Amino acid sequence: MPIIVVDVMPKPEILDPQGKAVGAALPRLGFDGFSQVRQGKRFELTVDGEVTPEILDQARKAAETMLSNPVIEDVVNVAVEETA
Repeated sequence: MPIIVVDVMPKPEILDPQGKAVGAALPRLGFDGFSQVRQGKRFELTVDGEVTPEILDQARKAAETMLSNPVIEDVVNVAVEETA
C-alpha cells in the first residue's frame, strides 16, 4: 500500500527548544560538524489503492488544516514514499 509522507517544521522565526537541546547534546556525544538542529514532525498516511491526484490533494489539505498549526508551523513536504 502506498504511503503519503507529510513533513511539518516550525516556522524559522519560532523558537525550537527541542532542536536546541538536541543540537547541544550532539557534540557531547561525539557528533561534531552540525551547526543547528530543527525538530519537526512526520506523518505517514497509508492509502488503500492508488494515489490519485485527488488523494494527494486531500493529503495536502489535511496537512495544512489538521496536521500542522499554520500559525507556528510550515508544511515542508507532501510526497508519495516508494514502498518496497
